[in-house]
Amino acid sequence: MFRGVGTLRLVHPATRFPSIEFRSIMAAMMQDAAPDIETNERPALAAGTFIAFVKQDCPTCVLAMPALREIDELAARSGGKLEVHVQDDVTFAKGFSHASDDSALAASYRYSIDTVPTLIRLRDGQEEARVVGWRRSEWQAITGIPALGDGLPEHRPGCGSKTMDPGMPVRLKVKYGNTGLASRRITVPALSDPVETCYERGWSDGLPVVPPTEERVLEMLDGTTRAPQEIIGRIPPNYAECTVEKVAINAVMAGCRPEYMPVVLTAVEAALMPAFGLHGVLATTNACTPVVMVNGPIARAIGMNAKGNVFGQGNRANAAIGRTLQLVVRNVGGGRPGEIDRSVFGSPAKYSFCFAEDEDDPRWESYAVSLGYSPDASTVTIFPGDGISQIIDHVSRRPEDLCRSYAGCIRAIYGTGHIIGVQAFLAIAREHAIVFYDAGWSKARVREELLELLKIPVREVAPGRAGLTGLTAEEKSDPDNLVPKFKNGTFNIIRAGGYAGKYSAIIPSIGGRGSIEPVTREIR
Repeated sequence: MFRGVGTLRLVHPATRFPSIEFRSIMAAMMQDAAPDIETNERPALAAGTFIAFVKQDCPTCVLAMPALREIDELAARSGGKLEVHVQDDVTFAKGFSHASDDSALAASYRYSIDTVPTLIRLRDGQEEARVVGWRRSEWQAITGIPALGDGLPEHRPGCGSKTMDPGMPVRLKVKYGNTGLASRRITVPALSDPVETCYERGWSDGLPVVPPTEERVLEMLDGTTRAPQEIIGRIPPNYAECTVEKVAINAVMAGCRPEYMPVVLTAVEAALMPAFGLHGVLATTNACTPVVMVNGPIARAIGMNAKGNVFGQGNRANAAIGRTLQLVVRNVGGGRPGEIDRSVFGSPAKYSFCFAEDEDDPRWESYAVSLGYSPDASTVTIFPGDGISQIIDHVSRRPEDLCRSYAGCIRAIYGTGHIIGVQAFLAIAREHAIVFYDAGWSKARVREELLELLKIPVREVAPGRAGLTGLTAEEKSDPDNLVPKFKNGTFNIIRAGGYAGKYSAIIPSIGGRGSIEPVTREIR
């Protein structure tokens, strides 16, 4: 049953309140009207034990105190009991038969108090009914006292319980409840620095991490409805089971907010899809790393950056989401540099590489829409990337000229004759995009133009596994035959970046269709 300010919650449909005989009410009225008339009729308190939760810093609690004192007096006469639990200053309940200091909020947590005053009636130790806030008729009904609070206003809303103070719900759950967390606890001595403890235990990527306290992990788990012990998958290279809880712990360390969790969880799931080949990306001697691109309404809702400095620092969501995936691979899967991670150079992108595609201009469809997803869908795309290579062209005013400028830079990926296992995403910023918009070119047409310009004569193809060994006998039969730069790889175009300056950027990487390729997963 819903419990809110000024409402009465009936816990059991069989609850009954003692009847109040008409003569008792009349006797009470006569006693008020004519004190010299003797009567033995007194209001009867409903059977049971009453518990009240109040705080001094609440005008409604102050207003209700006379009614509580009347209940306390009747309880003392009838052998009943009223317990008054005070959340701030226990002297507020001075004079009551049973006053309790609940500044530690243990009782308030046990009874799930979210508003004060709250009056609860117990029978045989079980809750029968409760009133939240002050509503005179409901206080009279729960206590069985017909004239309770006469002279007080009919209704006043309650105040927020101290259990609802910022950060308090999770602190109380850790202190008094069952957190449900299964991960091993690490006790840090009082004088130790928890950040240094994370370094000492090898949990860091080299930068400081946020210590994953139980409170922070519980707050992070509030960002998803998925069960903490749900297994997301097995993380290479050790293929250890990764639960939602484990992802949340690493999300805390990476600096995430709870609302990032749906994106983070989907990113981990996408990285584990066989087509992406996470183990290969991790173990390669290349500098590539998982790159996270987010499309759809959720990117805007959580404040991701798709525009100026899109691949750089400064945006919390971009940085923390990408970093979480890297920490999960490190801390859950065991993928550490110098061990299974055999990259020769590595890349700053291995700290975090995450961004949103710029979807504000409807003239070009987004990457996700081009794959068949609805514009209203939110998706995560994972692809391997080394970093970025910037293209600067302040001169070209025709799309054909700009494409030729792009082609020269794109062909240089891994060497001008390297055509096997090459992939790339071309990110086009706004001023370059306008050149194509004004000419009426779609993204598909730009891609077709570039793929045509990126055909390479066989005589210029690099020998060995970078090129010639991947060609058919027919292709190699004539040195003038043209072969595509992305012989077995993928080439994609996205919109991203700032609105000032005629720039675009290439995100190159290894891989090819069927092995280490981009994968997209919808956030649900």
